[in-house]
Amino acid sequence: MAKEKIILGIDPGTNVMGFGILSISNNKLSTLGLGAVHIKEKDHGLKLKIIFERTTSLISQFQPDELAIEAPFYGKNVQSMLKLGRAQGVAMAAALMRDIPIAEYSPRKIKQSITGNGAASKEQVASMLKTLVNLETLPKDLDATDGLAVAICHYFQSTSKIPSSGKNDWSSFLRNNPDRIK
Repeated sequence: MAKEKIILGIDPGTNVMGFGILSISNNKLSTLGLGAVHIKEKDHGLKLKIIFERTTSLISQFQPDELAIEAPFYGKNVQSMLKLGRAQGVAMAAALMRDIPIAEYSPRKIKQSITGNGAASKEQVASMLKTLVNLETLPKDLDATDGLAVAICHYFQSTSKIPSSGKNDWSSFLRNNPDRIK
């Protein structure tokens, strides 16, 4: 019997940090928890401290094997991107302190992995998650489902049967899997 694997997914933010805890046992996905941390503090340094402490608390509570986090993306406001990068960094530092491996995914990659559409809305991602992990109801705060989506994206990416590095990925895949060619 395969060991259970736990992935903590984080959608970082300085005002709201979404998180989801995914359990995988025998290739069956289930949700151990999801939520959003609302950070009311005005001081940016104190916001970062709250993110670090909450991430550390989630790690202590759920003992994840891996952390998956959404990467900051470049928008119109460079200052917002810098603040988001800092939020991501302190969440990553909390995992690094516990020797937990980290994977980072772009928002587009996460949406593509969950819905098949890299431009999907938060609502579309949440709806698909409801099906993937049998959520009875969706949380009101979609930052929570975004955190769970990061964890599921990481699981999908790490279990892909297609090699992800090297010049001849497709040719080596075809050569190593003749039974999959029709």
